[in-house]
Amino acid sequence: MDDSLHPTVTDPEFYQVVFENDKVRVVELRDVPGARTRRHRHPDSVLITLSAFRRRMTTDGNTVEVDRAPFEAGWMAGLTHVGENVGDTPTHVLFVEIK
Repeated sequence: MDDSLHPTVTDPEFYQVVFENDKVRVVELRDVPGARTRRHRHPDSVLITLSAFRRRMTTDGNTVEVDRAPFEAGWMAGLTHVGENVGDTPTHVLFVEIK
């Protein structure tokens, strides 16, 4: 993966590494309504929602809106995208990135 596109590089105001070893990296996302990221890439990850949120995701010209409830966990295949908090609550998510 091109580290220059990792969200902790493109959007350090929203993403930070909270744990890392030779197997995984855990990245926390926190933002507020109206926040928008720069284009970035996530590797294959387990996504764990810590708050409910609504986000607009734009990938290669395709846009979808995603609603998540708090405390869900699921697989997220690697993707490059721009994200925007289009809800009325802050987003709080953990990504467990597989190395």
